[in-house]
Amino acid sequence: MTLPNLDMDALRSLLAILQLGSLNRAAERVGRSQSAVSQQMRKLEAQLGQPLFRKQGRRIVLTEAGDTVHSYARRLLELNDEAVHAVRGASLAGTVRFGLPGDFAESWLPAALGQFKKAHPAVQVDISVDRNGALLERLDRGELDLVLVMGYAQRADAEHVVTLPMTWLGPAGVDEVLRADAPLDLALYHSPCFFRRAGVDALDKAHLSWRVAYVTGSLQSLWAGVAAGLGITLRTTAGVPPQLMRLDGRHGLPPLPGVDVCLHASGSEATPALAQLRQAVMDQARAHLTP
Repeated sequence: MTLPNLDMDALRSLLAILQLGSLNRAAERVGRSQSAVSQQMRKLEAQLGQPLFRKQGRRIVLTEAGDTVHSYARRLLELNDEAVHAVRGASLAGTVRFGLPGDFAESWLPAALGQFKKAHPAVQVDISVDRNGALLERLDRGELDLVLVMGYAQRADAEHVVTLPMTWLGPAGVDEVLRADAPLDLALYHSPCFFRRAGVDALDKAHLSWRVAYVTGSLQSLWAGVAAGLGITLRTTAGVPPQLMRLDGRHGLPPLPGVDVCLHASGSEATPALAQLRQAVMDQARAHLTP
């Protein structure tokens, strides 16, 4: 019995549907029409002889067979992409200086950069982890070639990746945040910091008193201070450590705006190595950060 060869493009569309939760958004991601993606899913179901999706209210969810295919699809596409990159990347060389904030350096991005290094062994990637504003200053001075940062979408060189919601954060298990007899303790980065500015503005508009009780320039130190109960803070919803919990209106706190995550490249002409890294970071960021 000859088994069918599953279509890699269809599997990539399947993952996009699951990541984005919408057939229409997935079609935009993979550069196909919605009807073409629907046809891809029907072909997969015909090849496997079982339905992959079922309706749950207004949402589309995976069947048991679809869940099985999903887990294999990730592995198949990783091997496919690794093989392609290994062949194409053999001739790619050079040095790329890349900067990112600690929010991403402590979660998914190091593994993504490691995959890039395996695929392009002749490319030297020099990585710097710093605050968003400091990374852009270094980019402007010509010390970095590419940075992934939050909060500077107004710059002319910004290439939008995703908009993430901000959230208040406090120690896990905290019940009471606001007290009538004392201002709210905040744990924040040194100024200037757009998270700091957004939090203070939101509290002032809500007419809530506050004080900066803990100041640091390190993300790890910020997490430790919040976990110890020295003050609450605010970041994005990406990479929240387990010792912290999200706080919201139920705790008496005002809503917060979203924050744009963008790639910024130096003004010099992009080398093939830089162009390849930019695309890899863009793809991985959208895959891991899309709400």
